[in-house]
Amino acid sequence: MMPNRIVIILNAAAGAGDDKKVVADHLTEIFRAGGLDARITLAANGGEIIEAARRAVSEKPRVIVAGGGDGTLNAVASNLVGSDIALGVLPLGTLNHFAKDLNIPPDLEAAAHNIIIGRAVQVDVGEVNGRIFLNNSSLGLYPSIVRHRDKQQEQLGRGKWPAFAWATLTMLRRYPFMGVRLSINDRDLVRRTPFVFIGNNEYQMESFNIGARGCLDAGQLSLYMAHRTGRLGLLRLALRAVFGGLREAKDFDALSTKEIWIETRRKRLAVAIDGEVTMMDTPLHYLVHPGALRVIVPESRDSSGAEEGEHAHARPSL
Repeated sequence: MMPNRIVIILNAAAGAGDDKKVVADHLTEIFRAGGLDARITLAANGGEIIEAARRAVSEKPRVIVAGGGDGTLNAVASNLVGSDIALGVLPLGTLNHFAKDLNIPPDLEAAAHNIIIGRAVQVDVGEVNGRIFLNNSSLGLYPSIVRHRDKQQEQLGRGKWPAFAWATLTMLRRYPFMGVRLSINDRDLVRRTPFVFIGNNEYQMESFNIGARGCLDAGQLSLYMAHRTGRLGLLRLALRAVFGGLREAKDFDALSTKEIWIETRRKRLAVAIDGEVTMMDTPLHYLVHPGALRVIVPESRDSSGAEEGEHAHARPSL
């Protein structure tokens, strides 16, 4: 592939209301103005995204761009882990956690400009039973909520957020617990819990910046898990998360490690990976792969880590 050629894979179903053909034409013009010849593939579903990524990797370009939400980024990045090919990010999804934690601009033109002039850095990825995750993986409540949400969307035609809200209320009413045994840092933890959350690096779990990560290159997995608590206990933990003291709560575990084994009595378990739910055989084996993915991030930073002309929040120490 010529040095000025760039491969872009767009999720045609990402976001809401945008005509992705129009988006593709606009991106072609932006990259052409930046001296790059953009070859754009519009993918209709996850299978097409994975296939497009595999084809692109076989051409050995310097950069492959993923346009979509975190699930799209995961599908493309999983094919780039361990290679010299850099991932470019166009955050076109609903939440865009990975892009936010790397301070990639949410605006399409600004994100494209970042790919043209930004720099490639190494970030960590997590793995569970051979599946890569950029952000996090979870068991228990969240996978149950997502599966129930998807059923409502398919069977009742509800929108994503109304379906998610109704699914959350339904799952909290049922409040399923699961028994788990975790092997972490040469010790075992036995818990009965409504959820287990494993993050690629440490997540902010308190204050109004909850859910953000300060770095993506510390080579650590973070684990968060509630136990010995009911519905009111979950509400108490939520309040502690907002107002402080969550990590000191007796019914909440917060740990950092490089490897986790999780056993349950179930032979197969619903596991959320970057927001997508899949069934996996147990036990679950979690690992972190330090610096395994190259990604393009903003070039211009002042001494505090902020973009020029902006006040930055927590950002990765890359």
